[in-house]
Order: sequence, then structure tokens, then C-alpha cells
Amino acid sequence: MAVTLRLSRGGAKKRPYYRIVAADSRKPRDGRYLEQLGTYNPMLAKDDPARVKLNEDRIRYWLGVGATTSDRVARFLDVAGIKERAPKNNPKKGEPGEAAKERAEEKAAKLAEAEETAKAAEEEANAPAEEAVVEEAAAEEAPAEEAPAEETAAEGAPAEEPAAEEAPAEKAPAEEEKSEG
Repeated sequence: MAVTLRLSRGGAKKRPYYRIVAADSRKPRDGRYLEQLGTYNPMLAKDDPARVKLNEDRIRYWLGVGATTSDRVARFLDVAGIKERAPKNNPKKGEPGEAAKERAEEKAAKLAEAEETAKAAEEEANAPAEEAVVEEAAAEEAPAEEAPAEETAAEGAPAEEPAAEEAPAEKAPAEEEKSEG
């Protein structure tokens, strides 16, 4: 008979509670066991001392007669200092799966495309702004060139004289009203 120290699940739905038991390895997980060696309540905080309770003397007895341990129970025993557990090396542990890699590549491609469109839009926004500055500068220079031409035309033309005559004419009736009133 091969004896294994393992967890036997109890508790309610979504409220697990485990017994640490010595059981025949051929029996079902929650089936008959030889002896209860402790408890594990994953619902308690990790630093709570009642989370894992172990009967060290009986565990040492079962290990002495050749019992094996499940991975989870081996972790508990390592933390308690009862049995040293060799750390496992899994170099692919932090590596994402194939689907996650594909999603990351698609996301990177979309991000690169968005950056390219943003750069293109920025260049387009900067280019018209520069052209507008050039056009504004040209527009400012053009009226400056036209203004002296108008002034020379205005100096020689009698167009301003009638405007000057109209202004005093408008003032004259206002002066007549003041003198009458």
C-alpha cells in the first residue's frame, strides 16, 4: 500500500476547507483516509496562523515509513521546516502563451500604425501652419507695397478734396442749430 500525504477537500461551494490527510494513493481525493494530520483554510489571510495547522509528530512518522507528499503539502511542510522541498525550475513560467503572443503582436502593429498616422497628421498640421506663416508674410508685404501706390494716387487725385468739403458742410448745419437755439 502506497501512502500519500495530501489534501482532502471539504467545505461548501466556493468556500473550500481542506484536511491534510494520510491516505492510500489509490483512494479518491475526498474518500476514506488513514489519519488526519492537519487542516488548511485558504479563506483566511496568508499571515493568519490558523490558515495551516499541522500535527508535526504524526507527519514525521508517516514520512519515516515512506509516505510521499503532494506538491501543495510539500510546500506546507517546507514552510514549517519539517521536510526540505527542492525548488522547481520552470523557465517558461512567466512566458505568455501563443494566443497572448499573437494578441501582443497585433496590439503592437496597431500602436505602430496609430503612431504613423499621428506623425503624418502632425506633419500635415505643421506644414499648413508653415505655409500659412509664409502666406501671411506675403500678405503683409503685399499691402505694404500697394499702400504707397494708393498714397501716390491719392496725393495727385482730387478725391480727398470733396471728402474734405463734405465734412465742413456737415458741421455747418450743426453750427446753425446751435446759434438758433
